[in-house]
Amino acid sequence: MSKKIILDVDTGTDDAVAIMIAALRPQFDVVACTTVWGNLPVANTTDNTLRVLQHIGRNDVPVYRGLDSPFGPMPTTDGGDDDQSGGRMHPPVLDLPPSESVAEATPAVEWLVATLRAATEPITLVPVGPLTNIAAAITLDPSIVEKVDEVVIMGGAHNFGNVTPSAEANIWHDPIAADVVFRAGFKRIVLIPLDATHDALITLDQAHELRALDTPAGRAAADCIQQRIEAHDASQPQPIPHSAAVHDALCIAYLIDPRVVPLTHLHVAVETSGPLTVGRTVMDIRGRGRQEPNTHVALSADRQLFFEIMRDTLAATS
Repeated sequence: MSKKIILDVDTGTDDAVAIMIAALRPQFDVVACTTVWGNLPVANTTDNTLRVLQHIGRNDVPVYRGLDSPFGPMPTTDGGDDDQSGGRMHPPVLDLPPSESVAEATPAVEWLVATLRAATEPITLVPVGPLTNIAAAITLDPSIVEKVDEVVIMGGAHNFGNVTPSAEANIWHDPIAADVVFRAGFKRIVLIPLDATHDALITLDQAHELRALDTPAGRAAADCIQQRIEAHDASQPQPIPHSAAVHDALCIAYLIDPRVVPLTHLHVAVETSGPLTVGRTVMDIRGRGRQEPNTHVALSADRQLFFEIMRDTLAATS
């Protein structure tokens, strides 16, 4: 039986790769994509999501437009550029044809609450942008957490941030929402932070290999990854020359083959007010806080296995 998943996305370049990998795997039943602000305003993330799904022949996956501002107050500190070089990492419009489909009329948060209330089998949530929609949904109806078997989050960092020295962008954009989610009592939370995604860098040569697959998904993924590499090369070169993290896709790779990210069970909390550390995910690596672990955290990744999962999936057509 296929695993039911809901992708909550702020579709820029790495979300696009994640959507394609999830939508092309027969082991997944992608119930819907819900969109949220983050990399771009929600009008753009919704349009980009529709474009990606059409490009790979998956217009059957419905798209629900979500919230366009944070659940809680924005941080008072200045953030950086989300490891971008200007707007080059996430163009407002992906270089894909406009979709013939449109977003569903029901708002994403309303749809999430209704769908999870009615669910008769477990659903996996995969939020790879700010946690705004998820926090709003569980605030409206806290009981829906019982219908979720696993929440796989791209966000946070232990060793380094990308929007401030302390914080990763998805969490920093809406730390109150992230705090709500980590406290909500989900049965299982898996966190894929920068520590793991930057341990699974994709190189320009590998992007060329994806392009050589000559499938719609392979070509589009290569374009997205090459754009990410060019942005990094311009402002933040990575330890492996001409490479970039494809953060959100690592969440889908974990669902395909958990070996790609070894997990450590830790207590994770979100800093919501510190002027220097707002948005930081505080991971109790050594058990100093004496709080029960609440999150399975990936602190490393198997870079080669990640690429193999990506390549093998993008070779397929829908």
